[in-house]
Amino acid sequence: MTFPDDWTQGSHTHEGVSHPTYRRGDGPGVIIVHEIPGITPEVASFAQEVVDAGYTVVLPSLFGTDGARMTPLSTAKALRQVCVSREFTKLRTGVTTPVAGWLRSLARDLHDELGGPGVGALGMCFTGGFALAMMVDAPVAAPVLCQPSVPFVPGAKRGADLNLSPADLDVVKGKCAAGQQVLGLQFRSDPLPGTRFDTLTRELGNAFIRIDVKGKGHSTVTEHRQQEAVDAVLTFFADNLH
Repeated sequence: MTFPDDWTQGSHTHEGVSHPTYRRGDGPGVIIVHEIPGITPEVASFAQEVVDAGYTVVLPSLFGTDGARMTPLSTAKALRQVCVSREFTKLRTGVTTPVAGWLRSLARDLHDELGGPGVGALGMCFTGGFALAMMVDAPVAAPVLCQPSVPFVPGAKRGADLNLSPADLDVVKGKCAAGQQVLGLQFRSDPLPGTRFDTLTRELGNAFIRIDVKGKGHSTVTEHRQQEAVDAVLTFFADNLH
């Protein structure tokens, strides 16, 4: 597929910060936040699957070169970009990534336009925990965490951290106690998510739906796409957004 030429290009601004966006589809809103190195063809292909399932998908472009493939060079360039950006946390524990405010604003605008019970939000790898952060102050009804990997490991404390402040975690826990569910997907043998799924199970209880995909890999719905993972995401969206 060609990307982003066949998606509607736009932008979103919050508190003076702007990022490009790409949009396609009809139906309930879903925000898909790309992984490093950016909106790769594989990320776009997965987004199209969500569009085809009956959703309005918005892809924010937070870093990287839109449409570029995942290569050592593109990955290195994107890592340099995020490492100098104040919008993202990389190593600190017990804090919420600053870009969460921008993403919450995007979710509020999309929900105001489309209505319904809320919007879906999916992050992956570097952005894997962003969907959790978006729950705090946005109408996110279907948060999905694909192999959340920040703060970067090694270190047991970092590997267990949810990239959330204690206050924001309390809000998430309150929403889950009231009936909200959270879906998480990772390869069973992947070291990058650390023990975050154990933390989520402990903090959220039965509200956390954990899927450990068999085999070796990292990117559950893109580079190492597994049908089991894609089906779980689409079912979760259907259960919570209609």
